[in-house]
Amino acid sequence: MHFSFYLIDADYCNYLREADPCVPYNMEHKAARPFIGIVFTVNGFHYYAPLSSPKKKHLHMKNQPDFMKINRGEWGVINFNNMIPVPFECLTKINPQIHASDSKQDISYKNLLSNQLSWCNSHKDAILKQADKLYHIITQGKAWGSLSERCCNFSIDEQRCLLYRLSPISDNP
Repeated sequence: MHFSFYLIDADYCNYLREADPCVPYNMEHKAARPFIGIVFTVNGFHYYAPLSSPKKKHLHMKNQPDFMKINRGEWGVINFNNMIPVPFECLTKINPQIHASDSKQDISYKNLLSNQLSWCNSHKDAILKQADKLYHIITQGKAWGSLSERCCNFSIDEQRCLLYRLSPISDNP
């Protein structure tokens, strides 16, 4: 299995947020910086974990159970606290391929995405282990400090995911 990058449906995120206020807004309206994540399986569900673009603060932060730096933070981070179960039909695969018509800014961003994706694929085992560990810490009520407050409610989100799959598409919000 290799990771790919995906966009997630905004309506689905809004649907989950009705029961779990920790579900992030997906910011898909920001053309220059869409909400991009990787997908893996935890507890029999596809889970979408969003990435954040690099920020200076990432360089000084330490990896946490809900947060993993990509290339020491130079290429951003994976936000496991914001991972959510998702029906595969709510995902759109993206390809950061550079085209001749791309602007300098687009080329720079796509190069960052390519670097992030390469790093994620070369650290796949660590990513999967960390996602699974966080999932069990949260779902078994073993979170300490503010960890549970920062994380999505995986159990509620899984219930909502199952209901979403069972609902006719026209009835989905």
